[in-house]
Amino acid sequence: MTDGKLVGRVAVVTGAGNGLGAECARVLALHGARVAVTDINLAAAQEVVVAIEAQGGQALAVKTDVSSEDDIKAMVAAVSAHWGRIDVLLNNAAALDLKTRHADRDVCNVEIEAWDWTMDVNARGAMLCCKHVIPEMLKTGGGSIIHNSSGFGVMGDASLTSYACSKAALLALSRMVAAQYGKQGIRSNAIVIGFVLNEHAQKSVPEEIKQILLDQHLTPSLGSPRQIADVVAFLASDESSFVTGHTMMADGGFTSHSPALVPMRQFFERQGNNKL
Repeated sequence: MTDGKLVGRVAVVTGAGNGLGAECARVLALHGARVAVTDINLAAAQEVVVAIEAQGGQALAVKTDVSSEDDIKAMVAAVSAHWGRIDVLLNNAAALDLKTRHADRDVCNVEIEAWDWTMDVNARGAMLCCKHVIPEMLKTGGGSIIHNSSGFGVMGDASLTSYACSKAALLALSRMVAAQYGKQGIRSNAIVIGFVLNEHAQKSVPEEIKQILLDQHLTPSLGSPRQIADVVAFLASDESSFVTGHTMMADGGFTSHSPALVPMRQFFERQGNNKL
């Protein structure tokens, strides 16, 4: 355990069976939280629980399809019955399977099934989790809700229309929760996540694409899941007790600058001026 800033608290992480969600669950547990690892794939969630228990933490696997309100109700009931409270909710679950990605194209070519599924999981699922978790948080004086959004939610792009719109919806949802329940002790914040080198990205993204993305970052390297999980742990803890209704950029500066920065830098380098 790295420290105890989340000792005594119960965290629910959706889509925690692999990737970023799994890393967030592990890091929250490292800080002392008891973590409900929820995922549509129960076997994957159970593997994450085993990893958390191996590092000395406490975790519970709960099979949950966040597109189903009944599943979410059952998940909240199970966690509350097991630990008696919920203090942290991380809305991380997202529709990212290859089939959905391939169908989620530009506006004129996006398949409506991809739009509906993406909205059901990413936006509607997050709202439903808030709807059923907030009453449990209010019973014990409040809590922290964190929404994992994306750079796609604040920037236009050539594809992934549904994904981008769903991630933009999370930014509005976060502010609504903060405004509606803040006086009752509920904090709500969103994280705009940039390109993160998880296992899938390491294997599937060509090196040329990684370099193009790195060129547009203001950091020496691309991001890691642990760096995002550390931000999540901060927002879950009392270290961020005066932070709510906020959208935090965790993207290596990708969205903070003009797209002309890289070609301008290259221009000045060719002129022998390295000041930019």
